[in-house]
Amino acid sequence: MDRLFFIDFFNLKNILSDMKIKEITNPSLSSSALASVVLSSVQAGFPSPADDFVEKELDLNALVVKKPAATFYVKVEGESMINAGICSGDLLVVDRSLEPKSGQIVVAVVNGEFTVKRLEVSVKGCFLVPENSKYPVLRVDGENECQIWGVVTYVIHKTR
Repeated sequence: MDRLFFIDFFNLKNILSDMKIKEITNPSLSSSALASVVLSSVQAGFPSPADDFVEKELDLNALVVKKPAATFYVKVEGESMINAGICSGDLLVVDRSLEPKSGQIVVAVVNGEFTVKRLEVSVKGCFLVPENSKYPVLRVDGENECQIWGVVTYVIHKTR
C-alpha cells in the first residue's frame, strides 16, 4: 500500500544522501539459497561433539520472502541507520505489501530520492527518524513529496 506524505526541512539533499539505495532487485525464487540447519542450540563458547551433524536444509528465500511479488532486496550505503544495525553495504529485505506502522524501519522516496529511516507517528506528527544522532529527524508535512515505498523486514550484513 503506497502512502503519500510530505516532508519539510531546510537541507533535504544532504539529509537524503546519507543513506542511499544502491540497488533494488527481486528475489530469485527459481534458484534456492540453501543453507544447512543444525537442530540444536549453538554455543558461543566451545562446541559440543553432539552438534557435528546436520538435520535438514533451509531455503533462505523461503525464510525471508513471504510475498514474492511484493518483496525486494535493497542494497544500501550510508551511516544514518547505524544504531539500528544497518550499515553501508547491507542488503535489506523490503516488503511492499505490509502496512507501515510507527516504529518500523521503512524505505521512503522523498522528492524522488530513496532513503531508509524509522517511521514514527505520534500526537506531535509523522517523522522519518535516522538511527544516528549526526543526522536530523525529518518531519513529514505538506511541503515536499514523500512516499513510503516498503517496510524493511530483514537486514543482511557481513560481520565486521
